[in-house]
Amino acid sequence: MKLTLFAPELFLLVGSLVLFLAGSFGASGRKARAITLAVALGGLVVCISSLHAQGMLFYDTYKVDLFSQMLKLAMTAGFAAVLLFGTELKGVADDVRPEYYLFLTLSTLGLLMLVSSVDLLTVFISLELSSYSLYLLVPMRDDHSGLRIQMESAIKYILFGVVATGVMLFGMSYVFGLTGTTFLAAAVPALHAMQFSPAAVIAVALTMGGFFFKLAVFPFHFWAPDVYQGASNETTAFIASVPKVAAVALLIRIAMMTPSDSHAVVSLLALLSVCSMFYGNLVALVQTDFKRMLGFSGIAHAGYVLLGIVTLRESGYAMAVYYIIGYLAMTVAGFMVACKVSKNGENVSIADLGGLYKRSPLLAFTLAVSMFGMAGIPPFVGFMSKFLLLTEAYNAGLLWLVVLAAINTAISIYYYLSVVRVTYTSEAEDPSLLHVDGATKAVSVILVAIIIALGLLPDTVVKVASEAVKTLL
Repeated sequence: MKLTLFAPELFLLVGSLVLFLAGSFGASGRKARAITLAVALGGLVVCISSLHAQGMLFYDTYKVDLFSQMLKLAMTAGFAAVLLFGTELKGVADDVRPEYYLFLTLSTLGLLMLVSSVDLLTVFISLELSSYSLYLLVPMRDDHSGLRIQMESAIKYILFGVVATGVMLFGMSYVFGLTGTTFLAAAVPALHAMQFSPAAVIAVALTMGGFFFKLAVFPFHFWAPDVYQGASNETTAFIASVPKVAAVALLIRIAMMTPSDSHAVVSLLALLSVCSMFYGNLVALVQTDFKRMLGFSGIAHAGYVLLGIVTLRESGYAMAVYYIIGYLAMTVAGFMVACKVSKNGENVSIADLGGLYKRSPLLAFTLAVSMFGMAGIPPFVGFMSKFLLLTEAYNAGLLWLVVLAAINTAISIYYYLSVVRVTYTSEAEDPSLLHVDGATKAVSVILVAIIIALGLLPDTVVKVASEAVKTLL
């Protein structure tokens, strides 16, 4: 067994142990953050160096290929970005910060393991490692308001998560019962051979349920807006971006178990896509809390991602990967601004963004780029990724789905541009300049560059994503 194939995960595992020991010996939150940041940046370097690593580990239950390594790089970058701009960590009490950073690192480790898992049991263990760490992060929010909404959010998060896990396990038991194996590579041809069996369709659909929850696809979305609102701003920035990359990766791996001409699975995915887009966009229209608005818009974006997966073709999967990487950058940028505008870690309403262009021109510009990108306005990545997804859906013969997605894009433009309008045309209640540290400025510039570069020059990422998808099985 080549442990070098496991280098990114091993790096985060060692980092987690160091954080555990540091917390046990009473390390301060500042020291824990420094260790976590070193682990994240070091992990980023390791991910880059192992981008083209290939091989199997742990008795063929763990696959290292271009697909997994590409997404590990994206997730580690998102993890590092959240740490870099979350310097003050205003929403988390001082006495729990060492544990906060430990669970954040463990969750990232679980997500990295998830995208390499090619066995149902490995998938389950990795998913739970990531999920339970996230469940613990939500109630760690400092109780400024006294309403303790973080507790309600945490309970709701874990209850919905447990139900989704139960649904997923039920589906996995069907897969095992039908194929006699837990290895995806062996289960795929067996399920293809029984494509007209209702049991096979139910098995795939229920197994996908766990990842629909992570991605907040309708009707597995109920946790998202409340958890976004109840968790600290920094925690929400992580939950809203990094786990969704892993969810898309596993949805694609599971979708590979379905033959491309399976009408039942295509109909199910198309229905979920439409419901997610309409529900997310229509409810986002009336939101006044910035995080809740992004929560509902995230549900809509989950519907867009399904446009690529519903094609059940390699080209569609590649576009879904391209879309979720762009979404990661845009979401982190939006939440970074929310973290900086918030004075003491409280939630930010859309009205609080008024006059931001005077208080911090860089943050206002970053927010505008993020909103333009999410709305699908050129030349940002949101436009190009939506265009390519719609093209794939059209080529797969899903013209009706393309029309509905286009209508939803038009709806979403209203609330995204409303945020930009408030930022640049309204006056701020508090006109004082915002303090923006050097790390936040650097992250801001990098994110804006990525959002624009991925939109103008998508070829490289799309080509790598296409090659990565071909290595899946």
